[in-house]
Amino acid sequence: MQELDLELIRKEIDKADQQLAEVLEQRLQLVMQVAAYKKSKGMPVKDKNREAKVIAKVAGFLENQDYSIAVKNIMRGIIDQACVLEETAMSEASDRTFEVACFGPAGSFTHQALDEYFRGRKYNRHHYNTFEEVISSISDGSMDYAVLPIENSSTGGITEVYDLLRHYDCSIVGEQCVKIEQNLLGCAGATLGSIKTVYSHPQGFKQCKDFFRDYPDMEQVPYFSTSKSAEEVAAKQDITLGAVAGKAAADMYNLQIIAPAINSNSNNYTRFVIIARKPEIIPHANKITLIFAVKHETGSLYKILASFYHTGLNLTNLESRPTKGKPWEYFFYIDVTGNLSDPLVGDVMEEVKSKSTYLKILGNYRAYEKKE
Repeated sequence: MQELDLELIRKEIDKADQQLAEVLEQRLQLVMQVAAYKKSKGMPVKDKNREAKVIAKVAGFLENQDYSIAVKNIMRGIIDQACVLEETAMSEASDRTFEVACFGPAGSFTHQALDEYFRGRKYNRHHYNTFEEVISSISDGSMDYAVLPIENSSTGGITEVYDLLRHYDCSIVGEQCVKIEQNLLGCAGATLGSIKTVYSHPQGFKQCKDFFRDYPDMEQVPYFSTSKSAEEVAAKQDITLGAVAGKAAADMYNLQIIAPAINSNSNNYTRFVIIARKPEIIPHANKITLIFAVKHETGSLYKILASFYHTGLNLTNLESRPTKGKPWEYFFYIDVTGNLSDPLVGDVMEEVKSKSTYLKILGNYRAYEKKE
């Protein structure tokens, strides 16, 4: 038996690698043409049936089927990277100007979250007074995107938004976090002693409950939003009226900060979700939000949570909302790490679906990362 020559074999591998590089480059050039076509037609990047057929076809070309598993895994990697290229090409900023819905008037924290998230893109901002008005503007197609608060680090989930996400046809495509500092605002001449009535969104009051415990005579009047409250106080110019809102609202409506930083938790953050009418393929998406319901029987919730645990997916949030007309039954809202294009994550979702009486995936998007 002739002795193998390692250096000669490596030279042959180098030749094969060169040929492989040429073929891969050719394939990726064709992929970019596919991306341009899909973008023009509004088609999604991922097509699982097509991908499965391609992988099986390539493996079928092999003369030695002992390599079949290895080649299938290689092709999955090639397809995944091709999809990343497609996603990037299809999501690059264009000359289009987006119409974006915002909860509350100018100067709100939602306004701040919107500007931070869409920085670098062209957009027109549209203000609405209620959560439902915002989300219905997406459902009826009048807006391209909407921004809504969904969770506060001090007071928890915003239940109305969770309920609306289930009722309306829309998807979460991103998120933004904003540090919240609430202040007691008043018009010129107002003081802590003169203010008798305070306007704010209920969340604003919840975040400042310790402050109002010290001022029990101040009447708390729930209003549309913190910024709308500031606008109302500015319009009335009454020293007996105050508003709980941010510094941006004080500046915008020319109000004084009577008491600064009155929120009970100094590390007070609100998470905002970016809503679109249809799901979007987000490059490197790593967070999934879903809603499910289970049978009202022992262990039903545990079985679903165990599906995530046993596959190593991290649950980052869990909220429950009562099911209308069914006492003591609930919808569960979950945030979990993962990308739906990952076969493992897909298998988990199928397992969750099989154990649920209701399942809706609200979106797969990139989790917020603080920029230094």
